[in-house]
Amino acid sequence: MNRQNQQELIVSGIHLELTPSLKTFVQEKAERLFRHEERILRLRVELECDPKEDYGTRFKAKGHVTINGPAMNACVESDECHKAVSLLADKLDRMLSRRAQLFRAKRHHPHAVDLGVPLPKTV
Repeated sequence: MNRQNQQELIVSGIHLELTPSLKTFVQEKAERLFRHEERILRLRVELECDPKEDYGTRFKAKGHVTINGPAMNACVESDECHKAVSLLADKLDRMLSRRAQLFRAKRHHPHAVDLGVPLPKTV
C-alpha cells in the first residue's frame, strides 16, 4: 500500500513565484509531518510575500491540515521564505504531537457511562 496516494500536499504562492528548490524544500518538511501522523488527509501550504510589510514579517507561511477530526491551521511570519517554511513545519509538528498526546490521555482515562437501568444482583 502506497501512502503517498492517500495523502495530498498542495503548495501555492501568493505574490510569490514558486521555484523548484522551494517546492522540494516544502515537500521535505511535509514528509516529516506525514511520518509523524499517518491520518493526515491533506496538507495545504500557502506562501505569501508582501513587499510593503516590515523586513521581519515580509514572508508568511500558512498551513492547513485536513485530518480526521477538526482541521488544524497555523500561520508564521519571517524575513526569509525558507525560514518561514521551517517555522511552520515545527509549529504544525508541535500541534500534531499535542493532539496525539491529548487523544492518548483521553483513551487511558475513560469516563463513566450511565446505563439507565439498575444492574442485576449476582447470587
